[in-house]
Formats: sequence, structure tokens, C-alpha cells
Amino acid sequence: MADLLSDDEIDKALTYLADWRRDGTELVRRVDLPSFTEAVAVVNRVAEIAESEDHHPDIDIRYSTLVFRLSTHSAGGITRLDVNFAQEIDNVVDVARGQ
Repeated sequence: MADLLSDDEIDKALTYLADWRRDGTELVRRVDLPSFTEAVAVVNRVAEIAESEDHHPDIDIRYSTLVFRLSTHSAGGITRLDVNFAQEIDNVVDVARGQ
């Protein structure tokens, strides 16, 4: 099982996960995309990564707005797995936005 991160470790991770925030035992990011189709494409790519890593985020889809929530449920909070996956989601969003 992955170890929970300390508050200091989470705060440090959030310094380079600029679009993420902490909400209790979760890392949360909202992403606004130009269209529903583009939002679903991002979700599909994130789903592929989640399946390959066996680590699945909660994802809320509201037309072209996505909200990702990451927490390692088996550990009861935020672990290095969540921080790493947040970075992977950032990469997927950057590619979708052409960055």
C-alpha cells in the first residue's frame, strides 16, 4: 500500500501542481475545454492511463468542464500515486490544449 503524504509534502507538491488544490483528503483540479467532444477525449485518455496504472480518479463531466479528484482510497488520503497522476493529467490537458 502507498504511504500517505504529510501536509508539508502535499503543500510542496502543490507548488508545482499549480492548477490543483487540496480538498480534505483529495487533490482537485477543474479543467475548462472548448467543447464536450474535447472534454470527453481528455477523459478517454485519462481513463487509459488510469487503467494501465490501476489508479482511478473520480471525474465529473459537465459539458466542457471536467473536475478531477485524486485520492488513494486504500491509504485513506493523498499519496505519491496521486501526485504523479495529477502530473499525468496535466500533461494530457496540455496536449489537448496544444501546449
